[in-house]
Amino acid sequence: MDREKIFDELKEILKLIKPSIDLSNVNDDSQLVRDVGLDSLTILLLSLAVENKFGFKFDGNPKFTTVGEVIDYISSKTTL
Repeated sequence: MDREKIFDELKEILKLIKPSIDLSNVNDDSQLVRDVGLDSLTILLLSLAVENKFGFKFDGNPKFTTVGEVIDYISSKTTL
């Protein structure tokens, strides 16, 4: 799956878990907490939704800071 497709899917997930989010300025460098406005609960919901959507389980407890890090991780766990 290409990076753009993963990003589109991730934005859909973000909109579901936090409907008030403005995704117009979200990009690879956006900080999950500072820029996207996620907190510990919404990060947990994001993790669960990503696992369900992309069909894998997170290894351990990965720490993501940016949207790009989440996309990179998803990319490493999914096949084309």
